[in-house]
Amino acid sequence: MVDEVTGMIKRKQGKILSVNISEKKGEKKGNIGCALLIENLGLENDAHAEAGIRQISLLARESIEKIRAKGLNVQYGDFAENLTTEGIDLPSLPVGSRLKIGRDVLLEITQIGKVCHDRCNIFYTVGDCVMPREGIFAKVLVGGEVRPGDRIETVE
Repeated sequence: MVDEVTGMIKRKQGKILSVNISEKKGEKKGNIGCALLIENLGLENDAHAEAGIRQISLLARESIEKIRAKGLNVQYGDFAENLTTEGIDLPSLPVGSRLKIGRDVLLEITQIGKVCHDRCNIFYTVGDCVMPREGIFAKVLVGGEVRPGDRIETVE
């Protein structure tokens, strides 16, 4: 199927469950509902918004459920992800893949997982954390508003 706006081929799709920001780095993020993604910067008013390859972080509900299954009641944003998604196997997407959100936003995946230099409370509580393996990072190619319920899909 071809996207009428971008002319790109659509592939996998899911939806946005939560849009999360924090005022400071190193803390859980809170769901703010609707937010603005700014081209080549990230999520407006988020502590991690800056030029570079890790402008936006994404983590799937399916990954969060793995930690919930270990007995920890974690919420969207607890892994410091900006966007919580469902329906797309995020860590299986190769670097360079593009994600379209809603009508306008376009992201490019720049990194799969991350190195955690300091273990988080989640790791110390259950002996595991999914963000280092299953969280993904992206840069904002085309900005716009994003909110829970928006469709997210891979495009070529």
